[in-house]
Amino acid sequence: MARPGRERVKKFLKDNALTFCTILGVFAGVALGVVLRKVRHGAWKPREVMYVQYVGELFLRMLKSLILPLIMSSLISAIGSLDLKLSGKIGIRAVTYYLVTTVMAIVQGIILVISIHPGRGDSSSIAAQGSSRNVTTMDTLMDLVRNMFPPNLVQAAISQYRTVLIPPKPDINGTLPPLPEWALSGEYTEGTNIMGLVVFSMVLGIALGKMGKVGAPLLDFCSSLSHSMMIITGWVIWFSPIGVLFLITGKLLEMESFEVIIGQLGMYFLTVLVGLFCHGLIVLPIIYFLFTRNLPFTYIGNMAQALATAFGTSSSSATLPIAIACLEDKNKVDPRVTRFVMPIGATINMDGTALYEAVAAIFISQVRNISLSIGQIIAISITATAASIGAAGIPQAGLVTMVMVLDTVGLPAEDVTLIIAVDWLLDRFRTTINVLGDSLGAGIVNHLSRADLERA
Repeated sequence: MARPGRERVKKFLKDNALTFCTILGVFAGVALGVVLRKVRHGAWKPREVMYVQYVGELFLRMLKSLILPLIMSSLISAIGSLDLKLSGKIGIRAVTYYLVTTVMAIVQGIILVISIHPGRGDSSSIAAQGSSRNVTTMDTLMDLVRNMFPPNLVQAAISQYRTVLIPPKPDINGTLPPLPEWALSGEYTEGTNIMGLVVFSMVLGIALGKMGKVGAPLLDFCSSLSHSMMIITGWVIWFSPIGVLFLITGKLLEMESFEVIIGQLGMYFLTVLVGLFCHGLIVLPIIYFLFTRNLPFTYIGNMAQALATAFGTSSSSATLPIAIACLEDKNKVDPRVTRFVMPIGATINMDGTALYEAVAAIFISQVRNISLSIGQIIAISITATAASIGAAGIPQAGLVTMVMVLDTVGLPAEDVTLIIAVDWLLDRFRTTINVLGDSLGAGIVNHLSRADLERA
């Protein structure tokens, strides 16, 4: 009688061995980082930190190398193989889910930061560090749209456009004019223009779907490329426990002081963390249950590998291949849904980032003793939504778009440096929530589209 139970346990351990190892890698990385900081008296040198996280860097580079071919081939093959009406239905359901959950995350964050009021106290106790970029809200939003239509697809694979404001000479009093009056220029910065490639892939997929037999060869090529990328992803996944371990260890060694997190910025850190956990572990699972009528615990448990990788890499784009693999292999989500919904979600659905930016903007206003009106809070909500859509799925991308949220309430861009000390750690938590939100969204869209998928 005990044998069937023992076999089930063995099967469970075998099926989830990699997930357990990855989670163990997260805890082992934290433990190793703490021990190495205790053993070494004084700060670790940058070269020494580089040696420690070298293996993790290689793992991250391998994951990032899969992003471009996987996103483009998956989107083209998924959209091209579906009926255009069905593609439209799936797209509308996904985007509606993304917008609703993002707005809910922002509202939740605003309620928390106003209730807890983490910015009370002496603002001089929080040390500003680092630097920020001068930018206006309008320029950031226009750059977002510009990047949706890249003039060169090859260039879009390695860089994205951004507006640069050139400061004029100060007047006789030494003051500069407002940002909108500065001279305009532009530059291409290093980093894949995911938004532009997603838009092009969707349009190409629609075109191939309309071409029928004529477009079939190219559609078959994209489908084959997508499958091959998933096989390679399966190979890379086995490096995740070691990679995550060394990435986290290196970050802990880089950190200047634990006291900053639990002291000066402790209440801000705690406010963001509470908001993220409430959204990720209460709000999103409830939404999943209401639509699917299934308890989300097993579904989320099956995503543990992707969530641990998101925490370790701090990049939703780099986690995308693993998240798709978990959805298809463990949660049995239709590949036509995952390969359509997930690349878009990794690009525009950033619940954790939206919540963090709303909390951070109001926290900074509290630190500066600036009272915000209802209109300004609504403006923060709208701008944080747009900023989260424009945030790249790379580590600490939220700091860049944070500047436009601060500009909305008239706070100087330099104030973003007040939260840099703890941003690296919060970035890992919000990335995990971003990936969880995308994954639950894929499950909801799959459930709502199951009848249409069966007919397709």
